Amino acid sequence: MAEFSAEVFQNEFLSDGATDVHAVVSVTCTGAGAAGTASPAGPGGAAEIVAVDTSGSMQGRNMEAAKHAAAVAVDQIPDGTLFAIVGGSHVATRIFPYPNARVPMVAMEPGARAEAKRAIATMSASGGTAISTWLRLADELFATAPVANKHLILLTDGKNESEPSAHLDQMIANVTGRFQCDARGVGDRWVVGELRKISTALLGTVDLIARPEDIAEDFAALVRKSAARGVAAVDLRVWAPQGAQVLFVRQVAPEVDDLTARRTEVNPLTGGYPTGAWADETREYHVAVRVPAKVVGSEQLAARVQVAVDGEVAAAGLVKAKWSDDSTLTARISPEVAHYTGQAELASAIQEGLAAKAAGDEATATVKLGRAVQLAAETGNDEATSRLRKIVDVENEAEGTVRLRRNTAKLDEMALDTASTKTTRVRRS
Repeated sequence: MAEFSAEVFQNEFLSDGATDVHAVVSVTCTGAGAAGTASPAGPGGAAEIVAVDTSGSMQGRNMEAAKHAAAVAVDQIPDGTLFAIVGGSHVATRIFPYPNARVPMVAMEPGARAEAKRAIATMSASGGTAISTWLRLADELFATAPVANKHLILLTDGKNESEPSAHLDQMIANVTGRFQCDARGVGDRWVVGELRKISTALLGTVDLIARPEDIAEDFAALVRKSAARGVAAVDLRVWAPQGAQVLFVRQVAPEVDDLTARRTEVNPLTGGYPTGAWADETREYHVAVRVPAKVVGSEQLAARVQVAVDGEVAAAGLVKAKWSDDSTLTARISPEVAHYTGQAELASAIQEGLAAKAAGDEATATVKLGRAVQLAAETGNDEATSRLRKIVDVENEAEGTVRLRRNTAKLDEMALDTASTKTTRVRRS
């Protein structure tokens, strides 16, 4: 049986007149089990769909690599898991179970595995790209699966060119909360922002696969990771007292993900923030609350953070506020809060810098990417530093003084963009 624990890191002391309370809440899950055994509802308790771009741009190496990757993914799906394979172009097609099959999804077993591979081998590239149709078909298939853990892998090599962007935005809104989605782009012709919209709303990840031959390894890892998530749906709940305001709730490790806009009302003082399915892992959240200022010497509970599984509280931590006129207490900065504040700013600086560069605003791009170099160094994010150095020449790392490099590779910019939300954990003694 899964167990959750929560630990709060903060400086609870506020100076006279201060109102904003910041804390990092570290949540750990152990004993999660596997997705295929976590729920008694339905065969295997989990459902997996692999959606592969079959538009005309996938012809050649990309298509052959994607077919191989889908077959590898099928090998990784545990027996008993409900599954389906979808081909996506300007329309979405159920590749397996075959279109004339009576059931929309089937439980994985040796015969189904072999037949799915035969169906995958028949896929060919043609047509345009309308990703909203892929999401719609996945949603329709998942709706027939009586399980809680539903996961989609989506692969494309191009931009969503066969429909207005508003269609995709509306479909993302329609399916949010119904399944999780990890989105992957192969090559350099897809748009990071499009896939990030999907993965962020659907509690997944976005990443670049630079070479077609790497798709299979990535797909296999995604399926294994999904199968390890034995706790299907977990909410982070934040209670704040009357008169207080929750400023934001962000996941800050292992990736930056702003949960604030996903709030649902649990009761008038408590908001729930969906975090998706969990394996044995630790995630960390930055919670900021604004409370009315109180006189020096006063204390109050600023927030209660709870982990809820299927509506039942599994762990909790308290965020406190104490007003003091002792500057040695109020001036302390929680290492955790400082570290993850820097990591969140780093992600924004990278994304804003790259957007400015793409728009031809070299002055803004230089400032933003210079700040990113500075933050990456301060927070010990060596991966971000390495990727940034492919885009800028660093003159002074500590001061963030950089020059934009000329003729940078688009794949290097995309790799920096997709990795911008990945964080390093704070070093704790």
